[in-house]
Amino acid sequence: MMKTWQAGKRLLPMTAALGLILAGCGREDLSVLRPQGPAAESSFDLMKLSITIMIVVLLIVFSIAAYVLVRFRRKPDQREIPEQVEGSFKLEVLWTVIPLILVVVLAVPTVKAVFAAGNDHSNDKNAIKVKVTGHQYWWEFQYTDYGVTTAQDLVIPAGKDIAFELSTKDVLHSFWVPSLSGKMDTNPDGTTNRFSFSAPNEGVYRGKCAELCGPSHGFMEFKVKSVSEAEFEKWVKSMKSPAVLPEDPALAETFKSQCLTCHAVGDMPDLSSAPNLTGIGSRESVAGILLNDDTGVDGEPVLENLKTWLHDTPGVKPGNKMPDPKKDMGLSDEEIDGIAEFLAGYTLD
Repeated sequence: MMKTWQAGKRLLPMTAALGLILAGCGREDLSVLRPQGPAAESSFDLMKLSITIMIVVLLIVFSIAAYVLVRFRRKPDQREIPEQVEGSFKLEVLWTVIPLILVVVLAVPTVKAVFAAGNDHSNDKNAIKVKVTGHQYWWEFQYTDYGVTTAQDLVIPAGKDIAFELSTKDVLHSFWVPSLSGKMDTNPDGTTNRFSFSAPNEGVYRGKCAELCGPSHGFMEFKVKSVSEAEFEKWVKSMKSPAVLPEDPALAETFKSQCLTCHAVGDMPDLSSAPNLTGIGSRESVAGILLNDDTGVDGEPVLENLKTWLHDTPGVKPGNKMPDPKKDMGLSDEEIDGIAEFLAGYTLD
């Protein structure tokens, strides 16, 4: 028993230090503590309110406990048993009423925030309507009013309400952009969930799947790109431009026969069985998790990421449903590199 206690004393400081170190890990753009939109700010305010109430209660309880320990401790020369007292109607009423008041203080703003989060803006003619479909392991975004479908990068105009309609093609997923809003599930039973959020400021926000959905659940990321309204309209126009194919006839034929059986580009019909590739060279990432960064600080150039993905799709995202270009589709290394170079140069105006 003594040895166990001694081991515990040694492990306790190490565990505390490790906890403090790990508490500093993670990305700022995946933190609910940095709200960048009204919905996220509402949740953050509730968090601050509940933590404040908890701290006040703890301070009061520990202060009373410290007072009682000091005021009523046994005196050195005291031998007799103190008078035993019990029951105080005033105190019992007090410590029943105070928690009720605290619950009401927390409940009122919580109920208001919950109902506000349920406002989906689906009937708002000024809102941007987006159908979100979860796949293993990528996200599809369909702009119903614009006739545009894309994947992985959700482009939205800053300051506009975005009305989402969520569904899934396979298992349960959960749509979550920590800096902008809370989580919302995509249910496999056919139920359609709706909610909305907005991004007042232009920028790029990282989103995740917040529901365990398979081996690559942790890699099921997407980006929200908040841009000006003029840039958004320009992006929509570029997405609807005629399809672009490789200039090399042989490579173009390979691309059409091997890639376009599942994917779509430009104005061609979207089969929705695989991510739309239109303008993939302009996206923030490849496969959702390989960040595109020409400086090499926070990722790799888009060409290198595309080669990494196409040469080893099972290694990058285990369990994903895309056929391996080399093993399953029979493409040579030269053909894979050629397709990667074409897609890296497939950018939007």
